[in-house]
Amino acid sequence: MKNKYRKYLIVLEQDKKWGFYINSLGRTVIEKNTTYPSKDHPDSYVFTWETGRVLDEFHLVLITKGEGTFESKTSGKTKVSDGDVFLLFPGVWHRYKPNKRTGWTERWVGFSGTIANQFLLNGFFSPENPLISKCNKPNILNHFNTLFKLFDEEPFGFQRLASGVCLQLMAELHNVKNAGNNIENLNSMVSRAKGIMYKNIDQSIDLANMASDLGVSYSKFRLDFKTQTGVSPLQYYLLLKIEKSKELLLNTKMTQKEIAYKLGFESYYYFNRLFKRKTGLAPGKFRAMSKKQL
Repeated sequence: MKNKYRKYLIVLEQDKKWGFYINSLGRTVIEKNTTYPSKDHPDSYVFTWETGRVLDEFHLVLITKGEGTFESKTSGKTKVSDGDVFLLFPGVWHRYKPNKRTGWTERWVGFSGTIANQFLLNGFFSPENPLISKCNKPNILNHFNTLFKLFDEEPFGFQRLASGVCLQLMAELHNVKNAGNNIENLNSMVSRAKGIMYKNIDQSIDLANMASDLGVSYSKFRLDFKTQTGVSPLQYYLLLKIEKSKELLLNTKMTQKEIAYKLGFESYYYFNRLFKRKTGLAPGKFRAMSKKQL
C-alpha cells in the first residue's frame, strides 16, 4: 500500500440530486514521531489539534494500525486503536491525532446528501456515540479498496456506483455496532429461527421452546432476534402469517375464515383485527382493492 492516497472530488449537481455522494477519500500511513495533521489538505479540511475543526459533511475514519486520541464536542475524549472507526458529523466540532510513539494508518471517506442525513435523523448513528470498535474486517477493508479503485479509474457514473459501495460500508458498520463479534452466531441463530417459523406458518408456535431448541434462553433469543430484524420474534412470526394470508387472499378462492383457520389463528376475529392493524385494510377490502388494480 502506498503511504499516501488522497482524492478530493468535484461534486456536480446531478451527483447531489442522487441523494448520496462522496466528497473525499484517502488512506495515509502516519509514521511515529510525525507532525499531524499535515498541511497539504484543502483549506476546508485543514485543522490543528489546538483549534480542532467543524465540517459540513460526514466523515468515516478507520484506523487499521496504531493508536491515538479522538475528541468531539458531543462525545468527549476517547482512546482510538487498531480496528476502530470514528464518525465525524456535520456541524460537530472534533479533533483527532495518532500517538507520536506509534503513529497510525488511517483510511477515510467523506460523504454528504439527503440519504446520508437519514442515518442521523433515524438514529442509526449518533454524534454522542461516534466510535465503533472491531471494524478491522476483510469485508469492510474490501469496501474501501473498491472505493479507491472506482475513484482511481472514474468509470461512467462512478459517483453513483460509489454511493452504493459506501452505503454497504455503512450497513456493515451498523451491523458491527449492534452485534460486535457475535454477528456470525447471531446470523446463524436468527436464520434458523426464521426457517422454523416459516415451516410452521400454518400453526401456533412456542417461541420459548424454540429458543431452548436453539440453545439459548428466551430473553437472549428475543434480544438477538430484535437486534438483527428490528422486531420481536412474535411480531416477525405474525408478519409472516399476514404476508402468507395476502398471498392466499389474492391467489385462492378460500374464504377469510378458511385462511384464518389454515394459518393457525386462534379465531377469525383475531385474524381480521391483526390484518387490519398491520396493513390498514380489512382482509375483504384488501382482496377487493387488489383485484380492482389487476
